[in-house]
Amino acid sequence: MTRFIALVIGISFGAFLGAATVQAGPIDPNRNPHPETAKVVHEAEHTVDHAWEVYHRAALGGTVASPALQAEIEQHLHEARTLVTQAQEAAERGDKRQVDRLVGQIKIHTSHAIEGSKEQKR
Repeated sequence: MTRFIALVIGISFGAFLGAATVQAGPIDPNRNPHPETAKVVHEAEHTVDHAWEVYHRAALGGTVASPALQAEIEQHLHEARTLVTQAQEAAERGDKRQVDRLVGQIKIHTSHAIEGSKEQKR
């Protein structure tokens, strides 16, 4: 029962974090003065969305290895969403170097989240 409660709290918290940062809205690469950087950020957004989907499937299926790992995964996902917002701002400024750096960090966080989500209970 305790695991179920932790799972529900974790999923609710994760949904809250996801909803809180999505409000900034995605960049429309076609309407951005720097479409090449906007496209890279847009792809990173899809990567983060995919990582959240993988995590939610694991959490709802009860296969996340531990509550500690669940919290770690959620932290990676939250950080990735925060970095997406920063990358959007950098893309709007046309700062390709900053976008590339932030997208690299996003990929690291989403990779950790996906790997953790696939780790099975023992």
